Amino acid sequence: MNPKSEFKPAWWLNSCHLQTIYPALFRQVVALQLIQRQRLTTPDGDFLDLDWCELPNKPLVILLHGLAGSSNSGYIKGLQRALLDVDFASVAVNFRGCSGELNLRARSYHSGETEDIDFVYQSLRQRFPHRPMMAVGFSLGGNVLLKWLGEQGDKSGLLAAVAVSVPFQLNLCATRLDNGFSKLYRDYLLRELKQYIINKQRHLDKLGLHHEAEKLKQLGDLKKVRSFWQYDHQVVAQLHGFADATDYYQRSSAKQFLSSISIPTLLIQAADDPFMTADVAPNPAQLPSNLQLELCKNGGHVGFVSSKQRLGADYWLDQRIPSFLAQAIQ
Repeated sequence: MNPKSEFKPAWWLNSCHLQTIYPALFRQVVALQLIQRQRLTTPDGDFLDLDWCELPNKPLVILLHGLAGSSNSGYIKGLQRALLDVDFASVAVNFRGCSGELNLRARSYHSGETEDIDFVYQSLRQRFPHRPMMAVGFSLGGNVLLKWLGEQGDKSGLLAAVAVSVPFQLNLCATRLDNGFSKLYRDYLLRELKQYIINKQRHLDKLGLHHEAEKLKQLGDLKKVRSFWQYDHQVVAQLHGFADATDYYQRSSAKQFLSSISIPTLLIQAADDPFMTADVAPNPAQLPSNLQLELCKNGGHVGFVSSKQRLGADYWLDQRIPSFLAQAIQ
């Protein structure tokens, strides 16, 4: 399905770039006093940090952030507050190395990494065997969520899911970021990622984890990396067992997993998303009946900023996502 979206952009954020940049730089979210951090030790001796906004015995929503994001990202914090307002608990998962503390293994996270989210879900389900659970993923986190749901089929145990601004075809998105104004997003993200590798190599050496540090040294000089094709070939593929960037993109893109998803799932995309082209989103006619594509004309990448007042900024996702989840749980 592809219903007409009710989203209308704020008049003063009338381009895809303003919709993308404004919330990333200027969104302010009042801190929730309820947030508590939990650390899970992974089977390979690393850790994952979860940030809880707990309401005992209420439905629980698992939140997955995007590339170079964290539980501290405005869209995560804002949604946690919005979910709290409708009596939903939430737990924001920080992917490896994203919680403010570098992780203990050379491996990190990527668009196809579903082992960690499966580990988190199984840990939560063991703790809460009968609790209603749902999940929301943004950008890379949305790709991870949809891939995991497809892998699980009818065994996911979730009641519903939402995925926002998903790079359904990673190869097309990587190429899109090499063009026009989108190169600014590419360059910013690559700077963050390359600096992360440098910092983590030093961190692992300092901890005496020289074998893990050596894996990062073997990646070679990253100074000449200028595109995601290069980064994903030199870093992601080598660290995570892919032959090359093409192999990584083919095996990790969420689009091929959509037909195997069995739970009600809302896909929210913007036609003007500067991280992708119109060809990236799935064809609504080819989606199973339990998947709903809401393709907005505007919205940018994880933006969707509307305005009820002349110069206000309202975050439409904070209304749309809880509304969908509430309907699914009735």
